[in-house]
Amino acid sequence: MSDMADPTWLDRRELTAWKQFLSAGAVINRLVDQQLKQDAGLSHPQFEVLARLADSPDGRLRMTELAGAALTSKSGLTYQVGQLEKAGFVAREGCPSDERGIVAALTERGREKLREAAVGHAALVRELFVDGMSRKEFGALAEGMDALHRNMKNRSG
Repeated sequence: MSDMADPTWLDRRELTAWKQFLSAGAVINRLVDQQLKQDAGLSHPQFEVLARLADSPDGRLRMTELAGAALTSKSGLTYQVGQLEKAGFVAREGCPSDERGIVAALTERGREKLREAAVGHAALVRELFVDGMSRKEFGALAEGMDALHRNMKNRSG
Protein backbone atom coordinates (compact mmCIF):
# COMPACT_ATOMS: atom_id res chain seq x y z
CA MET A 1 0.00 0.00 0.00
CA SER A 2 1.35 3.45 -0.86
CA ASP A 3 2.27 5.95 1.80
CA MET A 4 -0.56 8.48 2.17
CA ALA A 5 1.96 11.24 2.92
CA ASP A 6 3.50 10.76 -0.53
CA PRO A 7 0.69 9.89 -2.94
CA THR A 8 1.34 9.00 -6.55
CA TRP A 9 -0.89 11.47 -8.36
CA LEU A 10 -2.62 10.67 -11.62
CA ASP A 11 -1.10 12.40 -14.61
CA ARG A 12 -3.31 14.31 -17.05
CA ARG A 13 -3.88 11.30 -19.35
CA GLU A 14 -4.66 8.97 -16.43
CA LEU A 15 -7.06 11.45 -14.86
CA THR A 16 -8.80 12.11 -18.18
CA ALA A 17 -9.17 8.37 -18.82
CA TRP A 18 -10.56 7.87 -15.29
CA LYS A 19 -13.12 10.65 -15.73
CA GLN A 20 -14.14 9.32 -19.16
CA PHE A 21 -14.50 5.80 -17.73
CA LEU A 22 -16.79 7.08 -14.95
CA SER A 23 -18.80 9.22 -17.36
CA ALA A 24 -19.22 6.47 -19.97
CA GLY A 25 -20.22 3.95 -17.29
CA ALA A 26 -22.80 6.31 -15.80
CA VAL A 27 -24.35 7.13 -19.19
CA ILE A 28 -24.42 3.49 -20.31
CA ASN A 29 -25.96 2.35 -17.02
CA ARG A 30 -28.63 5.07 -17.20
CA LEU A 31 -29.53 4.30 -20.83
CA VAL A 32 -29.56 0.53 -20.26
CA ASP A 33 -31.76 0.98 -17.19
CA GLN A 34 -34.18 3.18 -19.17
CA GLN A 35 -34.32 0.68 -22.05
CA LEU A 36 -34.94 -2.30 -19.74
CA LYS A 37 -37.69 -0.47 -17.85
CA GLN A 38 -39.37 0.63 -21.08
CA ASP A 39 -39.08 -2.71 -22.91
CA ALA A 40 -39.51 -5.20 -20.07
CA GLY A 41 -40.41 -3.38 -16.85
CA LEU A 42 -37.10 -4.46 -15.26
CA SER A 43 -34.34 -2.46 -13.63
CA HIS A 44 -30.76 -3.09 -14.72
CA PRO A 45 -29.95 -4.89 -11.41
CA GLN A 46 -33.06 -7.07 -11.84
CA PHE A 47 -31.99 -7.98 -15.39
CA GLU A 48 -28.51 -8.87 -14.10
CA VAL A 49 -30.00 -11.15 -11.42
CA LEU A 50 -32.11 -12.96 -14.01
CA ALA A 51 -29.14 -13.22 -16.40
CA ARG A 52 -26.79 -14.59 -13.73
CA LEU A 53 -29.38 -17.15 -12.65
CA ALA A 54 -29.93 -18.18 -16.28
CA ASP A 55 -26.16 -18.63 -16.70
CA SER A 56 -25.93 -20.98 -13.71
CA PRO A 57 -26.18 -24.71 -14.51
CA ASP A 58 -29.61 -25.28 -12.95
CA GLY A 59 -30.92 -21.70 -12.81
CA ARG A 60 -30.12 -21.53 -9.09
CA LEU A 61 -27.54 -19.64 -7.07
CA ARG A 62 -27.06 -19.12 -3.37
CA MET A 63 -27.79 -15.54 -2.43
CA THR A 64 -24.18 -15.19 -1.22
CA GLU A 65 -22.87 -16.24 -4.66
CA LEU A 66 -25.32 -13.89 -6.37
CA ALA A 67 -24.24 -11.04 -4.09
CA GLY A 68 -20.59 -11.62 -5.02
CA ALA A 69 -21.40 -11.12 -8.70
CA ALA A 70 -24.17 -8.53 -8.39
CA LEU A 71 -24.05 -4.93 -9.54
CA THR A 72 -25.72 -3.84 -6.33
CA SER A 73 -25.19 -4.00 -2.56
CA LYS A 74 -26.27 -7.00 -0.47
CA SER A 75 -29.32 -5.14 0.81
CA GLY A 76 -30.06 -3.92 -2.71
CA LEU A 77 -29.80 -7.49 -3.98
CA THR A 78 -32.21 -8.72 -1.31
CA TYR A 79 -34.67 -6.00 -2.35
CA GLN A 80 -34.31 -6.77 -6.08
CA VAL A 81 -34.74 -10.52 -5.55
CA GLY A 82 -37.81 -9.76 -3.42
CA GLN A 83 -39.28 -7.69 -6.26
CA LEU A 84 -38.50 -10.43 -8.77
CA GLU A 85 -40.08 -12.99 -6.46
CA LYS A 86 -43.27 -10.90 -6.15
CA ALA A 87 -43.45 -10.79 -9.95
CA GLY A 88 -43.04 -14.58 -10.15
CA PHE A 89 -39.67 -14.41 -11.94
CA VAL A 90 -37.60 -15.86 -9.07
CA ALA A 91 -38.35 -18.21 -6.18
CA ARG A 92 -36.38 -18.25 -2.94
CA GLU A 93 -35.69 -21.68 -1.50
CA GLY A 94 -33.76 -23.14 1.39
CA CYS A 95 -30.28 -24.38 0.61
CA PRO A 96 -30.08 -28.20 0.89
CA SER A 97 -26.42 -28.13 1.99
CA ASP A 98 -26.76 -25.26 4.52
CA GLU A 99 -29.90 -24.75 6.56
CA ARG A 100 -29.12 -21.02 6.96
CA GLY A 101 -28.46 -20.49 3.25
CA ILE A 102 -31.02 -19.19 0.77
CA VAL A 103 -31.06 -20.07 -2.91
CA ALA A 104 -32.55 -17.87 -5.64
CA ALA A 105 -34.10 -19.97 -8.41
CA LEU A 106 -35.13 -18.72 -11.83
CA THR A 107 -38.72 -19.62 -12.67
CA GLU A 108 -40.00 -20.38 -16.18
CA ARG A 109 -41.78 -17.04 -16.08
CA GLY A 110 -38.42 -15.43 -15.24
CA ARG A 111 -36.78 -17.14 -18.23
CA GLU A 112 -39.52 -15.77 -20.47
CA LYS A 113 -39.05 -12.25 -19.06
CA LEU A 114 -35.29 -12.50 -19.62
CA ARG A 115 -35.78 -13.61 -23.23
CA GLU A 116 -38.20 -10.69 -23.74
CA ALA A 117 -35.70 -8.19 -22.35
CA ALA A 118 -32.55 -9.64 -23.92
CA VAL A 119 -33.12 -8.61 -27.56
CA GLY A 120 -33.38 -4.88 -26.89
CA HIS A 121 -30.69 -5.07 -24.22
CA ALA A 122 -28.19 -6.72 -26.58
CA ALA A 123 -28.95 -4.22 -29.34
CA LEU A 124 -28.43 -1.24 -27.02
CA VAL A 125 -25.22 -2.64 -25.51
CA ARG A 126 -23.88 -3.23 -29.02
CA GLU A 127 -24.81 0.33 -30.04
CA LEU A 128 -23.39 2.02 -26.94
CA PHE A 129 -20.46 -0.20 -26.05
CA VAL A 130 -19.22 -2.09 -29.11
CA ASP A 131 -20.04 -0.19 -32.29
CA GLY A 132 -18.47 3.11 -31.24
CA MET A 133 -14.96 1.66 -31.63
CA SER A 134 -12.92 -0.01 -34.32
CA ARG A 135 -12.22 -3.75 -33.89
CA LYS A 136 -8.67 -2.88 -32.83
CA GLU A 137 -9.87 -0.32 -30.27
CA PHE A 138 -12.46 -2.74 -28.92
CA GLY A 139 -9.81 -5.50 -28.68
CA ALA A 140 -7.57 -3.21 -26.64
CA LEU A 141 -10.50 -2.25 -24.39
CA ALA A 142 -11.44 -5.92 -23.90
CA GLU A 143 -7.86 -6.77 -22.93
CA GLY A 144 -7.74 -3.83 -20.53
CA MET A 145 -11.06 -4.83 -18.97
CA ASP A 146 -9.75 -8.39 -18.49
CA ALA A 147 -6.73 -6.96 -16.64
CA LEU A 148 -8.97 -4.76 -14.48
CA HIS A 149 -11.25 -7.69 -13.70
CA ARG A 150 -8.29 -9.86 -12.64
CA ASN A 151 -7.00 -7.03 -10.45
CA MET A 152 -10.40 -6.60 -8.79
CA LYS A 153 -10.69 -10.37 -8.18
CA ASN A 154 -7.24 -10.36 -6.55
CA ARG A 155 -8.24 -7.47 -4.27
CA SER A 156 -11.55 -8.99 -3.24
CA GLY A 157 -9.95 -12.26 -2.18
